[in-house]
Amino acid sequence: MILFNENEIRQHVHVNQKTIAVIEEAFASLAANKVTMPPIMRVDIPENNGEVDVKTAYIRGLDKFCIKISAGFFNNPQLGLPSGNGMMLLVSTVTGVPQAVFLDNGYLTDVRTAAAGAVAAKYLARETVETVGVIGTGGQARHQLKALKQIRDFQRITIYGPTQSRAEIFAREMRETLGVETNLFTSPEAVVKESHVVITTTPAKTPIIKAEWLHPGLHITAMGSDAEHKQELEAGVFGQADVVACDVKSQCFRLGELHHALEQGTITKDHNIIELGELTSKQRAGRTNDQQITICDLTGTGVQDTAIALFAYDELVAQGLGLRIE
Repeated sequence: MILFNENEIRQHVHVNQKTIAVIEEAFASLAANKVTMPPIMRVDIPENNGEVDVKTAYIRGLDKFCIKISAGFFNNPQLGLPSGNGMMLLVSTVTGVPQAVFLDNGYLTDVRTAAAGAVAAKYLARETVETVGVIGTGGQARHQLKALKQIRDFQRITIYGPTQSRAEIFAREMRETLGVETNLFTSPEAVVKESHVVITTTPAKTPIIKAEWLHPGLHITAMGSDAEHKQELEAGVFGQADVVACDVKSQCFRLGELHHALEQGTITKDHNIIELGELTSKQRAGRTNDQQITICDLTGTGVQDTAIALFAYDELVAQGLGLRIE
């Protein structure tokens, strides 16, 4: 057994072209039916505005797979703590013996989620993106923008966050880290109308984005709705979209943005919805012109966790890192 701590992981695993490629290939494995991935197990703790998810997937032919425990406690910022946390366990597919534990406090989940956002933008956003909007100013918003910068060379970020002080800190960090102009807006409507790409990164329980705000050429990546009670997009948004994509249809129909659109009759299960793996494996096309409105619903998948954990394991073992326990 090898234990890897968060500092080691952060030093050697980053949101970059390599990790984006790893997640892109993971989605292709899904589309090729090479993955065994059970439904997410979730425990809700409503009195503390929290939830704990367990995700896993086995990719055929690999000698290890990941079981991930991921926590989201959304009152934590008021306590001076991040909302996200968690850990990952790698298990041998030959013997079932645990091989490694990543004490990453949710960092690898942040990386693989951001990489999925970049994959979505690669196939669904316009080639030329000048302005990116982000709704939410937490850790995942930071990672999403860093990942998107690897795919599209945008020059301006429009930002909406409910807490002014946090939004100001976020804007300064992104300006310094990415070398772009940042503008704080007082409404999500202004962000949507001013941007070519919009990323939503909130635990919202009522819709933030309305259908009437959409405009030609817009791409939206919605990654906050990963439970039945969460919703960032008004269901009517999907009626305005030319291309609708998601990570896994069955999962999104159960707990993603598509769940609400299905429930309200905006779409049906027969709707022409593309899974990311169909894009990354070139089975289907994404955006085909600059005027289309495109949307991607991301709920987070176990195959992403196995892919990023295996990548991290190889990187860290190659450096001789980790605490080995006999």
